[in-house]
Amino acid sequence: MIVSIARPYFCPYPGYFARILASDAFVVLDEVQMPLGSTWITRNRFKNDQGTMWMGIPIWKKGLGLQKISAVKICHEGRWHFKHLESLKQAYLHAPYREAHMKIFERLVSPEQQTIVDMDMELISYVLRELGNTTRVIRMSELGVRGQGTGLIVDICRMLGASHYLAQDSAKKWLDGMLFEQAGIEVVFFKYHCPTYPQLWGPFIPNLSIFDLLFTCGPKTLEIMDL
Repeated sequence: MIVSIARPYFCPYPGYFARILASDAFVVLDEVQMPLGSTWITRNRFKNDQGTMWMGIPIWKKGLGLQKISAVKICHEGRWHFKHLESLKQAYLHAPYREAHMKIFERLVSPEQQTIVDMDMELISYVLRELGNTTRVIRMSELGVRGQGTGLIVDICRMLGASHYLAQDSAKKWLDGMLFEQAGIEVVFFKYHCPTYPQLWGPFIPNLSIFDLLFTCGPKTLEIMDL
């Protein structure tokens, strides 16, 4: 049983999905603390005629102190919903598969969407369906487990009966390998190498949101990811 674990990200890059698809079970850390600064949970990169185009979802945080990711609510004040949709439509105006994937954004930026985790999970679930996913996806809140750091990761792996934990390569610097060894769980480090694919607007920019790949390459996305 191969388990991978990560926070919920907004429109993640292809490597996020590559690790999920290489796992038997994927756990979303929705009950850990929301970072106080910039985070991939609320924003990601797309591409337009100027190059990198950042898209972020405003959230309520002033005066709320430390919040769990599951409790963070979207701020629907202002006209950002309209601006985001127009920015995407213009940036990918000539993308052959734009219309096939734009409806998910039209639905999710509506005021009916309340929490950032639910928005992120709908987008992640949508992409996984497009990729033909068979990996079991579980929220941490469904498991009733508590903790932090490596101890939390090990407890989740134990609960799911993991033999292997598929960790992001960048986690080498903070994971405590001894805790995994004591639990009888082997750690395997995953490093994603972004393939070059046809993009709009000039020189190739790696590791944009997977929607850049879906908009431009559609059904060839999985093949291009080489999975």
